[in-house]
Amino acid sequence: MSGSLKEIVFDCRRAAPLARFWAEVIEGYAVRAYDDEEIARLAALGLTPETDPVVMVDGPGPTLCFHEIERGRVQGRIHLDIQVADRPAERVRLLGLGASIVREADGYTVMADPEGNHFCIVD
Repeated sequence: MSGSLKEIVFDCRRAAPLARFWAEVIEGYAVRAYDDEEIARLAALGLTPETDPVVMVDGPGPTLCFHEIERGRVQGRIHLDIQVADRPAERVRLLGLGASIVREADGYTVMADPEGNHFCIVD
C-alpha cells in the first residue's frame, strides 16, 4: 500500500500573508475562499481570515497549506522549484511581492519568500 500527496505544508509565523505571497508566485493558485460557515467558525475562536492560523492555497497541483507554528519552535523546511519562461522578468516580479534573491546560478535563481523559506526559479 502506498500513500498519495495530499498537500505541501509550510510552517510559518503568519499564515495569511505567506499564503497570499505563494498564491501570486505560482500560476493558477489562489487562497481558498472563506464561506460564511468558516468565517463564523473563526469568529467564534476570535479569529478572522487575516489571523487564521491555517490557510489553504488551491491550484491545479497539490494544495499548499500554511500552518502557523509557535515562536521558538524549530521551523520545518520546504523547497520548491518553479519553472518560468522568463527568469529575469520573474525575478523582478517576485522581488516586488516581497521575495529576496539568495544567489544566482546557471539556469536557476535561489530566492527566499518573505519569511526566509528558499525556493528556486528555473529556466
